[in-house]
Amino acid sequence: MLSRTLHLPLSLLLAASLVLAGCGAREADGDAPDAMAQAPATDAAPPAETTSQQAERGDGAVSTGPMSPARGAPAESGSLEGLPTDWPLAKVESGKAWVSCRADYNTEQGDGEPLESLAFFSVVDALSACQKGGVLRLRYQGKIAADFTDLVSRVADIAERMAIHKRILDLDSAGGQVEDAIKAGDAIGGGGWTIWVREGSVCHSACVFVLGAGDNRMISGKVGVHRIIRMSSTATTRSELNEELRGVYDRVKDYLSRNGVAVAVADLMMTVPNRRLRLLSKDELQEYGLDGTNAAQDDLDRLQLMRRCGEDFVLRRDAFLRSFDSECKAAGKDLDQMQACGLTLRERFEFPDAKCPADSPLSEFDRMADAEEALEPGDASGTAP
Repeated sequence: MLSRTLHLPLSLLLAASLVLAGCGAREADGDAPDAMAQAPATDAAPPAETTSQQAERGDGAVSTGPMSPARGAPAESGSLEGLPTDWPLAKVESGKAWVSCRADYNTEQGDGEPLESLAFFSVVDALSACQKGGVLRLRYQGKIAADFTDLVSRVADIAERMAIHKRILDLDSAGGQVEDAIKAGDAIGGGGWTIWVREGSVCHSACVFVLGAGDNRMISGKVGVHRIIRMSSTATTRSELNEELRGVYDRVKDYLSRNGVAVAVADLMMTVPNRRLRLLSKDELQEYGLDGTNAAQDDLDRLQLMRRCGEDFVLRRDAFLRSFDSECKAAGKDLDQMQACGLTLRERFEFPDAKCPADSPLSEFDRMADAEEALEPGDASGTAP
């Protein structure tokens, strides 16, 4: 199996761009912990819904699966590498998806190329352009459902086969099926994914379970929760409904715990009526383990990195990250300036490392430079070695 490289430096640059692009929007919207959204009284949804309209309808955390909790962590995304190429027919129907080979969307490419068919070679073709630079951003707008799980599972599988180790899920969703969100989270968990909720985007209800699975989470939009709806319930009393939901919440708590997220998130969901929405503040997102580095994955990363590259490498990398925060993310610096500062800072800490160049901070720039050099005029092959 191909070894996975650390993605934190890219995430730091992405976080910086989010701050630059989204600070005004956050101040305008406000993110008080007790902000609530009341759904309008309507029976019919509009033909083409936005994520905001889906959020207002208040059905963003629906459970229809078995009530018994699933104990023990399932196989993570690395196990998808051996999936056969004869995939069942599937396409993106519950939302829209795009693939980009750049971390930021504020470029000529924008969100990238649309991805609808999830056939094996359709996904391969969509990701092929990202192989040289080693950076993939999957943008998704829509509902969390079975086709979303197919989308992230298959993209994660092909990204692993192609050794595209810098992976971003650019997410905008008002929620959907709880069981599908957990399956999607298990598919990408531990696979080097940064989950990005950018300015103007939301991650509500069941989407929060996908957010929790990321190795790193970058949030500039709004994150909110409410009570899970048990659509297949046969309960006639509160006691019966509570007994049914207990199994669902036990499964949710088990999932949150193994992903380094506080199980208090599940307790909070229980208290919010499903026709309302409890927005989480920045402090709450950090307190619950939903913003920034996934604590569970960070522990595992450090152990693996120390075994692979040595203790000195880990200490130098940590020192680089601290210096990047204090020197390169200064107020007034734009993204290009931060990148230039980071690349200069690498020399002080002797990166890229001769033994572990791919694990070195900002290694994606080395790979992009190699690819561009291979494509310079006069190169008859026109392909990178």
